[in-house]
Amino acid sequence: MGQNDFEKIYEQYKQQSKLQVQDEARERNSDGKEEFVAVKKNDEGDLIAFKTNTGRELDYLTALDEAKAGNIAHVDVFHKYGREIIRSEPDGIKENNLDQLPEF
Repeated sequence: MGQNDFEKIYEQYKQQSKLQVQDEARERNSDGKEEFVAVKKNDEGDLIAFKTNTGRELDYLTALDEAKAGNIAHVDVFHKYGREIIRSEPDGIKENNLDQLPEF
């Protein structure tokens, strides 16, 4: 086998993994939880508000409360910089990271 064969096989593996992660994410969200589909950023690029798949627009503090209550799928809340931060769950898909979502 040549270098190109190894690279082709590895790319197939990565694509298969990405599809599997997407399927698992859909399964996890079948419990009816809302998810963030868009964000609003300030001039410095900080996330300041979130839009859910149901159309609700949440300020950061409300979104934080909803996430802590477990009402939002695919996000985690953790402590950093002396405060609570909302982050997308690590799933290997860069496109669904909160800072990669479209702006509203």
